[in-house]
Amino acid sequence: MLDRIREKVVNNERLTRDEGLFLLEKAPLLDMAPLAQTVRNRKNPDPVVTFVVDTNLNYTNVCDAFCTFCAFYRTKNAGDAYTHSIEHMMTLFGKAADMGVTTVLLQGGLNDEIPFNYYLDLIRETRRHFPEIHPHFYSAPEIKKMEQVSGLSLSEVLQQLYHAGLRTIPGGGSEVLSDTVKPKLTKLFPKAKSADWYDVHREAHKVGMRSTATMMYGHLETDEDIIDHLEETRALQDETDGFTAFIPWSYKRENNALAKKVKTEAGPNRYLRIIALARIYLDNFQHIQASWFSEGKKTGVVALRFGGDDFGGTIFDEELMRKAGHYNRLTIDEIKGLIRDAGYTPAQRTTLYEIVQYFEGPEGSAPERRSAATS
Repeated sequence: MLDRIREKVVNNERLTRDEGLFLLEKAPLLDMAPLAQTVRNRKNPDPVVTFVVDTNLNYTNVCDAFCTFCAFYRTKNAGDAYTHSIEHMMTLFGKAADMGVTTVLLQGGLNDEIPFNYYLDLIRETRRHFPEIHPHFYSAPEIKKMEQVSGLSLSEVLQQLYHAGLRTIPGGGSEVLSDTVKPKLTKLFPKAKSADWYDVHREAHKVGMRSTATMMYGHLETDEDIIDHLEETRALQDETDGFTAFIPWSYKRENNALAKKVKTEAGPNRYLRIIALARIYLDNFQHIQASWFSEGKKTGVVALRFGGDDFGGTIFDEELMRKAGHYNRLTIDEIKGLIRDAGYTPAQRTTLYEIVQYFEGPEGSAPERRSAATS
């Protein structure tokens, strides 16, 4: 089967579910790297790896989803529960702007006591006070919560978010999009339905937003569940062409209830296999993000040779993974250095993968113009 897959990759033909499952379960890992790089170089032919100067901020940690993998959420009566005011959030955004941040990824818990106007005002005030910052706000479960508290339809919620100034949403809340897995991870029924995540992103694309697709693996899923996730995500991209990138990461065990059931974490080899599989299988995605943040610097760099063409963001502030006992930080110069060490030219991008500037490459000079990762 590997020979047939090689032929299909060379001929730019789509893989079947069975072929994807073979790559995930049986293909030699080192044989997957050149296949993934073939697709990577077809999609992004120049030797450039992009990154974004961003930060992750949270507006509330009050949440009623009770996800077993999450160490971040609090009940509303917890002593350390919080919901920040708009004014406080603008103070945090101001600090981010002073650091040169161009994108803020904003997420929070699912909090019944937050009115819909709060979410709209956060977008409006960000746009008004910090036009240099791109608001990359609100995961699918948060948007479903807005639908619930507002009494509006999903389409109406997204239209109002768009009119307030929101142009992209993150892919959080997907975990593994299989209805045999999601109910095991959360007590919240809507979040337990994969269709809800797809519906939010489908409607977001319809109103003119772009979004990322994500996957958190390494917990209760089977290999078939992972292929389900990739298959349905690929199908939605066929339908809307609204995803900018696919971003996988592995589950972290520290400080959460799911660790009682999951005794080990997925390691670097599994991550490299997932990255390569995603690059080969998701033939309608322009970008695959390799994560130095969730998987470590060395693994992140190696993933750039397994199909990854983007190195994520600077992530100056991040609370969700830190609460789970995972702390990893890099400066902009360190990110550029790691990209060069992998043999690529670093380039700063926007949330929509527009190039802001190129930096000195491994050969010592910065290109004036390149075409990679600009779609």
